[in-house]
Amino acid sequence: MHTESVHKITGSAEVRPIIAFHEVSKWYGNVIGLNKLTLQIPAGITGLLGPNGAGKSTLLQLATGQLFPSKGRVEILGQPAWNNPALNRRIGLCPEQDALYEWMTGEDFVTTCARLAGMTRTQARQAAKRSLEAVGMTPHKARVIRGYSKGMRQRTKLAQALVHDPEILFLDEPMTGTDPVARRDLMDIIHRLADAGKSVVVSSHVLHEVETLTPTIILLNHGRLLAQGHIRQIRDLMDQHPHRIVLVCENCRALAASLMQWSDVHAIHVHAVPSQPQSLMVETREPDTFYSRLSQLAVQDAWPVAEVYSEDDNLDAVFRYLVNK
Repeated sequence: MHTESVHKITGSAEVRPIIAFHEVSKWYGNVIGLNKLTLQIPAGITGLLGPNGAGKSTLLQLATGQLFPSKGRVEILGQPAWNNPALNRRIGLCPEQDALYEWMTGEDFVTTCARLAGMTRTQARQAAKRSLEAVGMTPHKARVIRGYSKGMRQRTKLAQALVHDPEILFLDEPMTGTDPVARRDLMDIIHRLADAGKSVVVSSHVLHEVETLTPTIILLNHGRLLAQGHIRQIRDLMDQHPHRIVLVCENCRALAASLMQWSDVHAIHVHAVPSQPQSLMVETREPDTFYSRLSQLAVQDAWPVAEVYSEDDNLDAVFRYLVNK
């Protein structure tokens, strides 16, 4: 048996936290969602990292007052998170679940969310207009949601989280399933929100996504705080392991032939299964270089890529390293 310890990656000066967990545990019967979590999150952008089942969604649900902790307490902006309706106007949540009113237009949906936040009809329409413009959805606001692409659906969810002008945004896996261009656009939007003074907590199981947004990270594993601080030291560990990235595309073999010319690509495997989209499994030890080139490739539209995601075995390897160290 070994004991997990929290790796403090940086020794930055103490700042007043906007979010604080004090010895928080959450149990679902015999299943532990979070285990004695003590954590302080500063203003700005913070990345929340961990594999599936690490406790990220539980942490976000506790922070947004959707769950009551089995033990301990959660404070947001110095106030208790649970049973505190006044906090709803100060926080916004973009959930991982893609559950939208498919028959509505994007504008109708965001306006309805504004009404549920307590705005008058006129206020709600004006707020929805501002929010949709902030996420780049104004040209598509009159379209019915069922016809939206994955990227447009993610933007619409972000718009509803912003519509009441919250101080803190919680984004649960906001990049999941998006193509490279939509992913880059969403990251630009998050940066603009932070520049406007909002604090953002972004949950992800893909390290590269978080690193693009912020150097401040929190690592969870099996409901425990594993590490927190600056991402640079974590990347030093990550780069000891090959990164496996999946590209879903139409003409995968031609794209593979092009990618093999890149010096940062070590291996490529083509996956072709009848009745399923073709995909490539790319192995690289220089993910930053690869992702940067891939975004440029997508913008040029030389080889259309419908979706990109990481198999993320590398992140699991870092967790095992930290736990066993």
